[in-house]
Amino acid sequence: MYTRRDLGKLALASLPAAAFAKINSKIDGVMIGAQTYSFRDRDLDGCIAAMSEIGLGYAELYQGHLEPKDKTQQVAWRENPPIDEIKGARKKFDDAGIVLYAFNYSFRDNFSDREIENGFVIAKALGVNKITASSNVDLSPRIDKYAVKYKTYVGMHNHASMKPNEFSTPDDWKKAMAGRSKYICINLDIGHFTAAGFDPVQFLEQHHDKIITLHLKDRTPNHDGKQGDNLPFGQGKTNIKGVLQLLKAKKYPIPANIEYEYGKPGMDTVAEVRKCFEYCKAALA
Repeated sequence: MYTRRDLGKLALASLPAAAFAKINSKIDGVMIGAQTYSFRDRDLDGCIAAMSEIGLGYAELYQGHLEPKDKTQQVAWRENPPIDEIKGARKKFDDAGIVLYAFNYSFRDNFSDREIENGFVIAKALGVNKITASSNVDLSPRIDKYAVKYKTYVGMHNHASMKPNEFSTPDDWKKAMAGRSKYICINLDIGHFTAAGFDPVQFLEQHHDKIITLHLKDRTPNHDGKQGDNLPFGQGKTNIKGVLQLLKAKKYPIPANIEYEYGKPGMDTVAEVRKCFEYCKAALA
């Protein structure tokens, strides 16, 4: 016959080891994690397993790991998100010992107010107060209304496209944040920023108080109207080491999330993201 103490021991033994252990990927005070878009070749469970295998303890959750793959179903999903499933996704990260830091939900001009507001509802269900968004500059007022209501920070994500009403230059963020609340912020992609012809180290030092997350990738500058290439870390022109060393020296509490984009079909995603992580470790040595 089991005593109460014996039953307690059995209950504890039945829990997965990951439930007790947090994955520590803080290197010299710098939080190194991943944008889960890096693992877009697998479902959420596979993504979390890959992050655990590599040893990445911070995640920015790509909306594609939650919403339906079928584009015709995505609007309905955004209009009526399955909150219990979303809470279950958060639990998966917790059980794996991974800190879910932000949710990536890209607000676009054609979104209804309900779709915009539900981005904040989903973030709340995930237990995070930060959203990253590949959005349109002129959406800032509509987004800000809900950011204030839900007290959730929104980091606008940049690309190197240099298209009107898209985030590419420092002036795009300046315009989006002008007259807005403290909740409209920056998600700086240092690879895209480099490709667009700007210095991510200088920008980070000048605007660190408005940057909620960083995306790490290596790119070459745009040239003659062509987009710069995405390359393995260390092969492009992005000053990844300078960014990481600045985070270390200044102790900025900003996660640096690997966003693996240079891969081609057939490449081993886990192996490549691990290489990116090892590069970051060496850069911080």
